[in-house]
Amino acid sequence: MTQDLSPTGADLNRWARSVRPATQRHQAVEATVAETARTSPMPVGRWEMPRPKVLGLGVSAITFADAIDAIDAFVRSRTPHYVCITGAHGVIESRSDPRLLTIHNAAHLVTPDGMPLVWMSRLLGHTATERVYGPDLMRAITRLSPARGYRHFYYGGAPGVAEALSARLQNANPGLSVVGTCCPPFRSLSREEDEAVVAQINAARPDIVWVGLSTPKQENWMASHLGRIDAPVMIGVGAAFDFLAGTKRQAPVWMQKRGLEWLFRLVSEPKRLFARYMKIVPLFLLLAAGQLLRTWFSRRFRDGDGASTAMPAPPPHRPG
Repeated sequence: MTQDLSPTGADLNRWARSVRPATQRHQAVEATVAETARTSPMPVGRWEMPRPKVLGLGVSAITFADAIDAIDAFVRSRTPHYVCITGAHGVIESRSDPRLLTIHNAAHLVTPDGMPLVWMSRLLGHTATERVYGPDLMRAITRLSPARGYRHFYYGGAPGVAEALSARLQNANPGLSVVGTCCPPFRSLSREEDEAVVAQINAARPDIVWVGLSTPKQENWMASHLGRIDAPVMIGVGAAFDFLAGTKRQAPVWMQKRGLEWLFRLVSEPKRLFARYMKIVPLFLLLAAGQLLRTWFSRRFRDGDGASTAMPAPPPHRPG
């Protein structure tokens, strides 16, 4: 049966917020979330609904506020979770790496890090989807942390980056609790080294472990350490460590909104990123166009292709 895709009042409010500048909108979201979090029961959130598949990878059809709510719920649950913040790079890599695809689809939250995934989600019928960009999410959670008492651990980055990140964020957010940092070597860790890292993180008792190792290394690390790391949530944010530490420049907001951040990064780091983007950008565009055409024909001729194209119904009410 075809589901009603008409926007609700909540959807219209979200769309109204989407025209504000990103920083202003995110600060408004943070204020609203902070006001309700102390007394709210464990939420049944949009992040718990079935995810639309973008080239086979399930991406959470959520708003920025939903992502903050989800992470707060994960922390309060005190049970292990991991969050993948994924763009076109992660989607394309997952097509040739079945393990990476499984890791994404098993994640407790997969946020659309770039505008191409947001546009795909909206074109597949999830019109309220917003971008949940790793650096913006990290800033937002950090700003809320002193009031909520979140304890943070930073794992990853080049030598000195995690320490610079910690100092900069604590300076900007008085009362922020950073309980540790660790910069692993670029090579694979031995069993003894890995056990030492796990012991270091667990001894610090963080609520959130931020992982800045880049895709697919950070996703593999989070999945393989789920249940070994005692923190309620691990979040893979990649280059956010460099951006927030001030060691690399972010793309201008106008480029981010137009899905051109890849171009800015390519110009900034051509030797490292040329081969990656020359593969990812045309391949993603070609495959995405193919999926959208198949979905359009499926809707038009009602023959179905298994794509998730409508906002799923909310889960049953949970008593208590």
